[in-house]
Amino acid sequence: MLATFKDIKPMLLAVAIALGIAAECNEARAADMQTAVVAGGCFWCVEADFEKVKGVAEVVSGYTGGTVANPTYKQVTRGGTGHYEAVQITYDAGVIGYDQILSLFFRSVDPTDTGGQFCDRGDSYRTAVFVSDPAQKRAAEAAKDRAEAELGQRIVTPILPAAAFYPAEDYHQDYYKSTDRVVTRFGVKTRAEAYRLYRQACGRDARVRALWGDRAPFAGS
Repeated sequence: MLATFKDIKPMLLAVAIALGIAAECNEARAADMQTAVVAGGCFWCVEADFEKVKGVAEVVSGYTGGTVANPTYKQVTRGGTGHYEAVQITYDAGVIGYDQILSLFFRSVDPTDTGGQFCDRGDSYRTAVFVSDPAQKRAAEAAKDRAEAELGQRIVTPILPAAAFYPAEDYHQDYYKSTDRVVTRFGVKTRAEAYRLYRQACGRDARVRALWGDRAPFAGS
């Protein structure tokens, strides 16, 4: 018996749905999601910078490099934990490479500073690149050498073995765009407003521009 139009229509719909699901699965498999962990001073700023980069899927602010499990912000900033304020960048390696991530990173910080970054002083605000395997280590060392040659100054940012990464408290995530209101030294502001005022007052962009000039990818963010 020949199929009627009423019989064919649901069959075509089922085929279309199946093809759509298959296409989505293929696209998901095609994405090569990888992670990079860097410390560049205030993690709000580094998160804000890298979430603007094409190919970056997520940036999480957190703590790494130390000896205390599940540290709090107060513990880390007080000192003694060994942790850095850092970010974990998840990116699609088919869109942006690890080398490009590192190139952006070095040119978004002051890698000549051993005591912190900009107005934030202390060990937790130092710069670092954390590598998880020999390939990342080679890439990080090469990126550091290129940045040092370009800058014409010694870069002190260490290349360190990856350690446990602890996400920071919820209120630190996406701080730069949060509309929650907080009391700050600038008065009652949204976190996004407080972030912008802090970044300007801390001199981050001014110092990065002084070092890197028009090669600074995020100055003014």
